[in-house]
Amino acid sequence: MQDMNLSDLFVSLTSRIGLNYEFLATGYESQIWRDGFVTTLYLVALLIPVSLIFGLLFAACLTSGKLWLSSPVRGFVELTRNTPTLVQLMFSFLVLNTFVSNLVGGAQNNPLTPFFWVVAVVGLHIAALHAEAIRAGIEAVPASTIEAARGIGFSQFQILRYVEVPLAFRASLPAIVNNLINLVKLTTVGNAIAVSEITYASIMVWTQRDNVVSLMIAILLFFSIINLIVARIGLWVERKLAVPGYGI
Repeated sequence: MQDMNLSDLFVSLTSRIGLNYEFLATGYESQIWRDGFVTTLYLVALLIPVSLIFGLLFAACLTSGKLWLSSPVRGFVELTRNTPTLVQLMFSFLVLNTFVSNLVGGAQNNPLTPFFWVVAVVGLHIAALHAEAIRAGIEAVPASTIEAARGIGFSQFQILRYVEVPLAFRASLPAIVNNLINLVKLTTVGNAIAVSEITYASIMVWTQRDNVVSLMIAILLFFSIINLIVARIGLWVERKLAVPGYGI
């Protein structure tokens, strides 16, 4: 009863300044909207580790010195960077997903959901951007540092693991955080294939309520708050991982 009173009070107060949130007083529409918020947060929580893991793997391939590893990854990175994320998503869902459905005997047997394709496409898209940032960081590690690691008997893999990647990650953190902020915004492409994130849920509501302005204000604030949190966490991590005397 208290929640209902708070909801009614919010609807009443916002209506005085011309905003329409009357749908919050209805069970069905308000549930759709709340589920949209949760789905977006779930996407962000999954996409951040997916993008970081694959970004690190891609960077390792790009700097491996082995053509059979670096060439296909370089091709993927260039294709991903040079085409719109929405086009990649539509291609994956309409072409690759159909191909998978044909392989498994029909769409009813296809385990790959629209949610999966959003995670895969957006995650790998941002991973490609991470890879370039980390690659640049690896190549910026001073040669004297690498020589010192070799001098104490580190193998090439140990140099990559214990020297190059830790220093490169620190150097590339500002770019990585910027990529993660972009990742949060890219979750909205899911509405193109009916993934019920916040923009899709809002469209479902405003087609019935004609309250586009009110919901767009809420969406704008929602993403602003999430990305402010991501940026602040990134800044905190950057300061915690700073290497004294290294300039990072």
